[in-house]
Amino acid sequence: MSRSVLIIGTLLFLYCRNFFMRSIILASVIFLTAFMPQKKKRVIFFGDSITQQGTATGGFIPRIDSMCRLENKSGEFEFIGSGISGNKVYDLYLRLDDDVFAKNPDVVVIFIGVNDVWHKVTSGTGTDADKFEKFYEAILKKLKEKNIKVIICTPAVIGEKTDFTNQQDGDMNKYANIVRSLAQKNNLPLVDLRQKFMDYNKQYNTENKESGILTKDRVHLNAKGNQVVAEEMWKALKGI
Repeated sequence: MSRSVLIIGTLLFLYCRNFFMRSIILASVIFLTAFMPQKKKRVIFFGDSITQQGTATGGFIPRIDSMCRLENKSGEFEFIGSGISGNKVYDLYLRLDDDVFAKNPDVVVIFIGVNDVWHKVTSGTGTDADKFEKFYEAILKKLKEKNIKVIICTPAVIGEKTDFTNQQDGDMNKYANIVRSLAQKNNLPLVDLRQKFMDYNKQYNTENKESGILTKDRVHLNAKGNQVVAEEMWKALKGI
């Protein structure tokens, strides 16, 4: 309603020749503009079970919402979780129409890659590095065509040991490097969770545990892990 009044007021101002009336119309337009609710940026968090669990109480998405409110920015953002357990990069590609485009987001935060690596060992259904990059690129291309802003995140950990004896450290580093390269190539904000988790564990995982520092089971986030992810993602969101 206010937007319609604003449009009408602007048109009246343009066509009115009476100086006094133009002044009244201009003052009304300025007043309406000042108090008109601004459109929120709709943010979709797009990923796997880590993101799915991140929507629960204490997850990184409610934590981001809390940070947003504490900084008096709740009128600027709307947060939606779209994570499905077991998803890999090609699952995200297939879900784009129903789970992203249908919701008309302004920003998409992509957090994927763990299952692409992990499932190579657990079920033989992981994603080869070249296919991972191609599907990721295809997702970015489709989002760009829709003028949707994108933040991408490196996969964090499969095991928290700090001496590089986690079975899939090599692949995790390789796939994280692919995401870093895509961020640089496409000039996108990067949330480097792989590096953040490694640095955090080097400082606090003094007993070289495989879990229990930022994860509850080597992969999925505990309370501290959710807090760390929330802080890093919120930094990126505020800058976009």
